[in-house]
Amino acid sequence: MINHIILHSTDSTPEDSRTPQSLRPNAISKQAENDQELVKLWLYGKSKHTQRYYRKDVERFFEYTNKSLREIILKDLQEFANHIDEQDLVDGSKRRILSSVKSFFAFAHKLGYLTFDVARVLALPTPKDTLAERILTQEQVRKIINAENHPRNKLILKTLFITGIRVSELCSLCWKDLKERSEGGQVTVYGKGKKTRTLLIPEPLWSELMNFRGSAFEDVFVFRGRNRSTQMHSTTVLRIVKKAAQKAGLKVTPSPHWLRHAHSSIACEKAPLHVVQNSLGHSSIQTTSHYLHVKPDDCSSKYLDL
Repeated sequence: MINHIILHSTDSTPEDSRTPQSLRPNAISKQAENDQELVKLWLYGKSKHTQRYYRKDVERFFEYTNKSLREIILKDLQEFANHIDEQDLVDGSKRRILSSVKSFFAFAHKLGYLTFDVARVLALPTPKDTLAERILTQEQVRKIINAENHPRNKLILKTLFITGIRVSELCSLCWKDLKERSEGGQVTVYGKGKKTRTLLIPEPLWSELMNFRGSAFEDVFVFRGRNRSTQMHSTTVLRIVKKAAQKAGLKVTPSPHWLRHAHSSIACEKAPLHVVQNSLGHSSIQTTSHYLHVKPDDCSSKYLDL
């Protein structure tokens, strides 16, 4: 009898050791029916600027491969990377396109849409660091501003340089974001990464902004588009900066971001690095030091005063 029990005990699972039905893991619910739905989920919550570029990059990838996401193999990714490398694009744009694709694959794998992230092993190109070539001197900035005769455009150039804000942040500013202080004013910026920061606006820039405002309501954009009810587009600001630089006789063709670089470069000479970091809205002091091509202890201890 004992031998019979021992012999057959391995054929059955004791009741106590069985996993209750309620404790068994449930299958992961399907998050997207197709690649298009997945793209929408991936872009959700990102800024309009980021969504525009990410969607364009992924559409370029799908157009080239002509395959669904689940059919893609590493060879397809490598061939696409070679194709991008052959295009007439700056190195930074090539890297951004491939980074977008890698991010999309990583999201699909994390969500359970893909069983394996095949893009994880795809190597990204390392572009030449040309930041030093895109920093204007204070004299060059002064020439750009003085060359602009249009009052609104001149004010845009001054605001970009003195505050150091991004062009997307400038375009989304409303008058309610600006508040008066005992001396000058301040602006609350809702920027990249959904982070909010407050920057001081010194005189005489504050007075110039208030004169430009006139009787505009709180919810009105500071710099408006052609129909006066929408915000100015970033490409319009780009044209303003380029045209002013051309009038000033500069041999370079700057973008609005060059004025942000100029702001940070000059600020680093007059303020601690952590102050510049907060002003620029960077997530880490390492990012700021790389951005400025300096070491964390290279900045002066003076207060920021542009």
